[in-house]
Amino acid sequence: MRRAAADYDAVIVGGGHNGLTAAAYLARAGMSCLVLERRTQPGGAAVSERVFPGVDARLSRYAYLVSLLPQRIVEDLGLDIRLARRHVASYTPDPRRRGARGYLIGGGGPAVRSTPSGRAEDAGHAARWSALQELTRHLGRAVFPTLLEPLRTREEMLRLVGPEASELFFERPIGAGLERLLASEDLLTGVALTDALIGTFAPAASESLVANRCFLYHVIGRCSGDWLVPVGGMGELTAALERSARDAGATFVNEAEVLGVDPAERCTKVTYAHAGGEREVSAARVLVNAAPAVLARLLGAPAAEAPEGSQLKVNMLLSRLPRLNDPGIDPREAFAGTFHVNEGAAQLQAAFEQAAAGSIPDPAPCEAYCHSLTDPSILGRDLRRRGAHTLTVFALHMPARLFRADNDGAREAALRIVLRSLDGVLAEPVADCVLRAPDGSPCVEARTPLDIERELAMPGGHIFHRDLQWPFAERDEEIGAWGVETEHESVLLCGAGARRGGGVSGIPGRNAAMAALAGLRRSVPAGGTSRPRRSA
Repeated sequence: MRRAAADYDAVIVGGGHNGLTAAAYLARAGMSCLVLERRTQPGGAAVSERVFPGVDARLSRYAYLVSLLPQRIVEDLGLDIRLARRHVASYTPDPRRRGARGYLIGGGGPAVRSTPSGRAEDAGHAARWSALQELTRHLGRAVFPTLLEPLRTREEMLRLVGPEASELFFERPIGAGLERLLASEDLLTGVALTDALIGTFAPAASESLVANRCFLYHVIGRCSGDWLVPVGGMGELTAALERSARDAGATFVNEAEVLGVDPAERCTKVTYAHAGGEREVSAARVLVNAAPAVLARLLGAPAAEAPEGSQLKVNMLLSRLPRLNDPGIDPREAFAGTFHVNEGAAQLQAAFEQAAAGSIPDPAPCEAYCHSLTDPSILGRDLRRRGAHTLTVFALHMPARLFRADNDGAREAALRIVLRSLDGVLAEPVADCVLRAPDGSPCVEARTPLDIERELAMPGGHIFHRDLQWPFAERDEEIGAWGVETEHESVLLCGAGARRGGGVSGIPGRNAAMAALAGLRRSVPAGGTSRPRRSA
């Protein structure tokens, strides 16, 4: 099912998890498919790597949890993966008490104080948090199934979610709505707000509602908002996707830097550098698993507005978990979920204002979690025996602009501030618990937005490729489309920058495959074939 002049039915630019998802769907539908990947192996941001030399630990280096991956994609592609549930959703030590008390939120239950006081206010906070959870679960049940359908209108989506959820999540700045729902309890409001600000540089009161859109995608996954741990590390997911695509006949070329995409009348040409030379291949459809700004450059189009990522990612290996100031909670419980640090509502706003003025926020709002408490298989046997653990820290309001003048210097300064932020709620410095590699170096690495831009070709280090978009049509021409279309019929966007993109989901990859299949079937000539005419 291919135009006679094309080498392949589809060429996929970028072998991240969305590109692999698209390749697997297309190949399983009988389409000839070529995946061009810039790095030495597919996977993009969803990989597992041995980060520290001589240390037997496979860390999910960039992306680390899964929520938005639909079970339908797992079943459609026959993916052999296991996603483990964290028995704790989060623990938030109260920075106003140096972490001597805090909120513990169970895997599906209400908020409770980690040190029960029996006070009426604790029961009130729990009830209000339960009300928020019920609203977000309702939102997930209404919205999540639509992400694998053609785009609905805004009016249809709002009817689905109902008036209360529409006002809170779609129509007014999320910060005010959460404050009202949680009775302005600063720490609980801040915990909720983190879902609106992760990787997004905006105040919670932003009239642009960019924080609302970020919140939406963080709470609707799998209809419940649960965040799951891929057993074996994030690389197990992309390895399963690659196997599905290869088994169905997809062809892969790694270390292939795509230089240009030229839409033509009969087929689209893709030029790429590989093995010291420049090559060209053609396809009836080209699916681009890269940011819209990258696609614009490949097309030779005017530069799109440059995205700006806003996070510092820190990966650590610990010889043991640090002790807490809160006597009412075991560190193994506190770090099993998301460990929120200095993320009260007022602290988040102050951090935004500091960063907007050009300073690294101090104290740094950040959150940590210990993958190995849920999935010890990522550690070698000796590390498990010794009680070692991973610790991943994600700092908010660290926009790329803070690192442009001196990335190395600013990275070190930001890392010191993040570690100091953690220490503020711990009973001992986290540095005292850091494992050392055989060469004596501490097992700590930090990644700024500029590092992520360099390593993963994400402009500005934006983990969503650009600001997240609403999961419905905003223009008449989008109604009934897949949210992956571009101005060129033969070129589709299949990465996180598509509408309904962002996160580790496979949704834009799958939706781009659906759009490509519809177009290919419309254009198939009588007696057409789906086998490639030559290899890459």
